[in-house]
Amino acid sequence: MTKKAMVFLGLVCSITASAQLGHRFPSERKVIKDPKTGVELVFLTSTNKGDSKTYPTHSQWTADGKWCIFNSKERANGEAIAVNEETGDIVQVTEGSYTGKLLLARKSMKMYYLRTVDTTPKTKANKAKKEQTPPNPRAPRTYELVELDLTAVFTDSEKGSMKKPAHYERVCGQIPAEMGAGGDITLDANEDVVYFKVGRDYSTPRLPEGTKPVERFGPKYGGVGPSGIVSLNVLTGELKDVVFVAFETGHVQANPWMPGEVVFCWETGGKAPQRTWAVNADGSNLRPVYRETEFDWVTHEAVISKDEVAMAILGHRPIQEVFSNQNPNYVADPLNPGQEPGWGPSGTREKATGLAIVNLRTREFTMAGQIPFGSGFWHVNGSSDGHWAAGDNFSRDIYLIDRHTGELILLSAGHKETAKDHPHPTFSADGTKIHIQSAMLSEDGVGLNICVIKIPQYLLDRYK
Repeated sequence: MTKKAMVFLGLVCSITASAQLGHRFPSERKVIKDPKTGVELVFLTSTNKGDSKTYPTHSQWTADGKWCIFNSKERANGEAIAVNEETGDIVQVTEGSYTGKLLLARKSMKMYYLRTVDTTPKTKANKAKKEQTPPNPRAPRTYELVELDLTAVFTDSEKGSMKKPAHYERVCGQIPAEMGAGGDITLDANEDVVYFKVGRDYSTPRLPEGTKPVERFGPKYGGVGPSGIVSLNVLTGELKDVVFVAFETGHVQANPWMPGEVVFCWETGGKAPQRTWAVNADGSNLRPVYRETEFDWVTHEAVISKDEVAMAILGHRPIQEVFSNQNPNYVADPLNPGQEPGWGPSGTREKATGLAIVNLRTREFTMAGQIPFGSGFWHVNGSSDGHWAAGDNFSRDIYLIDRHTGELILLSAGHKETAKDHPHPTFSADGTKIHIQSAMLSEDGVGLNICVIKIPQYLLDRYK
C-alpha cells in the first residue's frame, strides 16, 4: 500500500470513528468571568463546531444533573452530543441521525428522539430510482421513536468497549408518513407517552364538525391549518389522537410536573390572534393559556412549574409606524425582526409588555418585569421553585428577575448580537443554573457554544 493510500485510509477510519455512538472528543471546558457582570460562565464547548442547544421548552440536563445534551453540526455530522458539566467529557450519543427535538427523561437516564425509517421495498428498481431522484425534504416521512439508555452509553464509552447501537437503543414504535409528523415532540410527565405534531392532510378529516381551517394570518402568511397533536405510548407503541385545531400548531411541550397536560401555540411566524393553548391528553379542556388582545404580541411560552407558563409579551415596535401601518421603505432587520407592516397595533409599548407568567389553574396573570429600553425580552424561562425568572433580549444579554421583589438583574452580557441564534435561557431543575448557547468565544461572532451560567450564591442565599 502506498503512503498516499495509507493516509487516505487513515482519514476514512478517523471520520468513521468520529461518527460512532460513544465516540469521545477532547474536553473544551473553560470557566471565565463575564466581562461585564463578573458572573461565572462555564463554557462546555469552546470551538466553532456548529453547536446548538435543544429548544428551551425542553430539559437540557440528564436526570442525574451531570450531562447536557446538544447538537453539533461539524463535530459529528449533526449527531447529538453529551457533555459532562464537571469533567468536560464530550460523548456522541446518537448514530445514524435523528430529527427534531431531543427528549431527556427527568426520572431516568433515558433519551428519546425520532429517526427516519425508509419503508420503500428494497428492490433494484427502487434503488436505481432513489439514486436518480433527489430526495424531497418536504415529503412526509415515516419515523420511529427511539429510546436510548444513556447510562449504558456513558459507562461503555468510558471503558472504551462500545457495542453496536442496537444494544443501547429500543424502538418504541413508528409514526406513519400519512400523519405528516415532524420533529416537534415532547415527553409526558409520567414518561410513558410522547406527544407530537401532525400535519394538514391527517388533521383535516378529524377537525371538530363545523370548524373552518385557518387560511393565513399576518404579513408572513403563516399559521395555516389545520394541524393536530397525537401521542405514542413508549411501552406499547400505541398511537392516539389528542386534539385537532384549525391553525398551525408549534412548540408542543408537555408539562413536566403534571401528567397528561400539553401546552402548544398557534405559530404564524409573528403575532397570532391567540398564541398560547393548553389541552389534556384525552383531548378535553382545550383552552387558551392567556387570552390576548390585538395589542399583545405573545411569543416563546415555556412551562416553568406545575402550574405556571412564562411568556414574552413583546415591546419591539415603534408606535408611530404601527399606527400608520405603512412603511414603504421597510427592510427586514435580522437583529430586530417583526417590523413588517401588517401586524396591526401589536408589539408596541403603548400597552404592558415584558416577561409574563400565567397560572394554568387560575389564569391569573403576573408581569414579572421588563427591560426599560430596546425591544424587551425575547425568550423567557423560570425556576420551578418560583423564585426566579430569566429572559434574553435582542442584544443576546441575559437578565434575571427576582419574582418576589421585581428586581431586574443583568446576569450576563457580551454574547454578541450577531450570533447565529439567541441564548435561549433554560433553568436547571434545582434553579441554581441557566443553560444557554453563546457566541461570546466565537471569532466570527456567529458560531455558538454551549454555556452554563451559575447564579451567584449571594442571590441564591436570599431564598434558602
